Amino acid sequence: MEAKDEIRLQGNEIYYSQISKNTPKLRGLASFFIWGLGQIQNKQVIKGLVFLFFQIVLIAIEIFSGKYIPYLTGALNKLDIRDTGIFVKGIWGVVTLGTREDVYSDIYFIPGDRSNRLLINGLIAILILVIFLGIYIYNIMDAKKSCEKQIKTKKILLTSQYLHELWEGSFEYIVILPALILMIFFSIMPIIFGLMVAFTNYGGKRLLLFDWVGFDNFALLTNFGKSGTGWGYTFINVSLWTIVFAIFATITCFFGGLIQAIILNNKRVIGRKIWRTIIILPWAIPQLVLLLVISNAFNSQFGLINNYLREWGLMSVFQDLGLTNQSGVIGWFDDQGKPWLAKSTVILVNMFLGTPYYMALMTGIMTSIDKTMYEAADIDGATPNQKFWKITLPIVLYMTAPLLIMSFAFNLNNFGLIYFLTGGGPGNIHFAGNAGSTDILISWIYKLTTDSANPMYNMASVFSIIIFIVIGSFSAYNFTKTKAFKEEDMV
Repeated sequence: MEAKDEIRLQGNEIYYSQISKNTPKLRGLASFFIWGLGQIQNKQVIKGLVFLFFQIVLIAIEIFSGKYIPYLTGALNKLDIRDTGIFVKGIWGVVTLGTREDVYSDIYFIPGDRSNRLLINGLIAILILVIFLGIYIYNIMDAKKSCEKQIKTKKILLTSQYLHELWEGSFEYIVILPALILMIFFSIMPIIFGLMVAFTNYGGKRLLLFDWVGFDNFALLTNFGKSGTGWGYTFINVSLWTIVFAIFATITCFFGGLIQAIILNNKRVIGRKIWRTIIILPWAIPQLVLLLVISNAFNSQFGLINNYLREWGLMSVFQDLGLTNQSGVIGWFDDQGKPWLAKSTVILVNMFLGTPYYMALMTGIMTSIDKTMYEAADIDGATPNQKFWKITLPIVLYMTAPLLIMSFAFNLNNFGLIYFLTGGGPGNIHFAGNAGSTDILISWIYKLTTDSANPMYNMASVFSIIIFIVIGSFSAYNFTKTKAFKEEDMV
């Protein structure tokens, strides 16, 4: 037991007598029950009152956000769970997602629970509780450590001294704290919400009141349907096309830009600056505008491409090749019988848009290669081909390899190209979830969430999780292989 005269103050100096080794633990235990009490016992009254203020705020938020006072004063006969404060109601909402459906009659309408609101409000409540929990734990640890420090130094830190020490020792955490709180509510919370939706039946006819379904949505990915129309069949086909598109989109742009750069760096080419300017124009124009123009140009009925083919008498050639549809025109993006035509056109358009960037990048790399290497090769009698394969190409690949990998990751989520060019079309009757033949996973997810007739938020969330795991793992692996990550401790 602690002695009553254990603390004796002389100015800012503190003296303990008959001190028990359990005193710091008892200080922490005091703050465990009443925030700041241990600090007050340590003669750090202001700091203790600050912690006590947080506890009062926490309780006040719960009381004043609910209907406790009307219930206690008799103005409310019954306290329903929906009348409780933000924390109790929030946790209940996350656990149950609501239990009451809308009630209709001829003379009144009683709205039921809204699961999405309950889930969002519950997440906000839980995140606020987590913040207060951090303060609570810090309050207990501070009471214990402050007592241990006082016993060791025999001095009490004044409030100003404590704040100065806190600022000096935790400057980086204090500065980043506001941004961290904002990130919790504006970045982390939506991500958590999206993850949790994957474990519900939020979609279809269950838009107002939905339930937890565990891993049922993930199990649907193993359903291939009797005629190949299940979610699993669609998911595999869309995933394969996503990977194929990403590979071809990356390779064609990369090597297309490389070939252009090699040609334009040749001294025999006249007006190289003019050629570079012309080639880079597509990249300089806003891609959204360019994609809409190209999409209209490839319109099967009114597009410029088919019109010119008709005027020039070339449509018959394509008819002989079997590339036209029943209307006698080429359905670049809407011929359901030839989905490969739309896919090939998408890759070619992407190549047209992407090669200027790589051309400019590789031109810069080529011009920065040390000229003495080529001079040494000339002395050794190397041919132009040998200089390209032994000097130019290895250096360019070495310099652009990380960018090539990140470009592949970007193309896996190249939503803008697919959405503005084809809208995911042409349609495919064998696909579930309104997926089209050129839809990649990210554009399919967009369709699932914006279909006003039958939105499937739960399945969109499942696919988002899968994309996150694949892209996140790929990017993390790539990042750990970078020189910047390996030399992080040297900064």
